[in-house]
Amino acid sequence: MRFNFKRMVAFSGGLVCVAGLAVFATGKEGGTAPTDPQIVGIVVAANQIDIDAGQLAISRAKSQAVRDFARQMVTDHGALQKSVFDLGAKLSVKPEDSGTSRSLKSQAEQTAEKLKTLQGAAFDKAYIDNEASYHQAVIDATSSVLIPSARNPELKKALQSAAPLFQGHLEHARHVQSEMKSDR
Repeated sequence: MRFNFKRMVAFSGGLVCVAGLAVFATGKEGGTAPTDPQIVGIVVAANQIDIDAGQLAISRAKSQAVRDFARQMVTDHGALQKSVFDLGAKLSVKPEDSGTSRSLKSQAEQTAEKLKTLQGAAFDKAYIDNEASYHQAVIDATSSVLIPSARNPELKKALQSAAPLFQGHLEHARHVQSEMKSDR
């Protein structure tokens, strides 16, 4: 079982997105750690965000490497989303909205609007920079907040088993970034 979590971060190169997401980074929802239903809700929101961003990149990216990366994100996060819903059904845990999931969605809308104003290489750079930063944030939040907060052993195990996927996405995004820098 794999999960994915995302956080919008600041873009370099002039495109600035709301950064921080202190609730996500600290895991505190009104002073307490997120519950299992809230964790599942965060996962659902995060997956959909990356699916939507990937679909936008498929349609707008100039670089074949960026389009290929975006296709991988749509495919992987689509499969993750199904896994999240399957595990939730198995455990009788319905995704619960939280301040964190609402913040993720709000920031994703802002980021998408800003990405839509870009074209060509500027779009490619902004998208892939966001993906690299976003996946690093996912790795950090998963290990420091979501895994320690998960109470259900199966949910905790699923979160732990997702780490290699997140790391793979981060490495892929960084590779694409590196290729883009060498093409200049």
